[in-house]
Amino acid sequence: MQLRLKNLLYLSVVLVLFSSCGGFEKIRKSSDVNYKLTKANEFFDNKEYHHANELYKELMPVMKSTRNYEAMFYKYAYTFYYLKDYVEASYYFKNFTEYFPISKNAEECEFMSAVSLYKYAPKYTLDQTNTVKALEAMQSYVNRFPKSSRLTEANEYIDKSRQKLELKQADAAKLYFNISQFKAATVAYKSVLRNYPESPKADQYQYMILKSMCKYAKISIPEKQEERYANAISAYKELKDTYPQSSYIADAEKLYSEANNNINKIRNEHK
Repeated sequence: MQLRLKNLLYLSVVLVLFSSCGGFEKIRKSSDVNYKLTKANEFFDNKEYHHANELYKELMPVMKSTRNYEAMFYKYAYTFYYLKDYVEASYYFKNFTEYFPISKNAEECEFMSAVSLYKYAPKYTLDQTNTVKALEAMQSYVNRFPKSSRLTEANEYIDKSRQKLELKQADAAKLYFNISQFKAATVAYKSVLRNYPESPKADQYQYMILKSMCKYAKISIPEKQEERYANAISAYKELKDTYPQSSYIADAEKLYSEANNNINKIRNEHK
């Protein structure tokens, strides 16, 4: 009895799927453009974005220059977004703004083009080319629409993109330090600090510059050590002057004392 019920249930599911697919194919093969557009919009409204996308794709060439083209184009772009095809979504949102620059939806589509790029960008540990593109697109949107109601959200995306880029750059600097490439680590941390001076981790980056300089001085040839310890002392003073409340001050003072003692030792040896 249970086996029979399972078979009936399976048959019912197959029939429903076959009927659904057959119904869609009938719509897709229809030569009635208005009928296909109506059904595409119904699919869109019912969140059946895959079917809507297929029908809109077929209608795009034949609907061009008609009064329904703008509304269809707008929904077509959104089908890609809802299907998480963010590359195509960004492309069609951007194209919408170019085809319909005075549309009431033009600003929204420019914003959504940038959002799509942001969604497509990978986590910070991977290549950040697309994060840069998303950041540039969102910044362009903010510059073009400084009074937009989406300004707060746009700035949040900008901040998140910058945070990802900062993490990527800081991780590279950390890697140099961990593999004892202290000169490269110094340069890399200086670059992070220069690019993100307002970062909550700015004092940490300055401390790591100091630490990298001390490590580099220690392994340098004797003729270069005094100069490099002096550079480390300058880095310590910059940390103390710029970030007097930093939690890294105590550790930095130990490095400062070590650098100062080493300079005195080097000078005494040359007397």
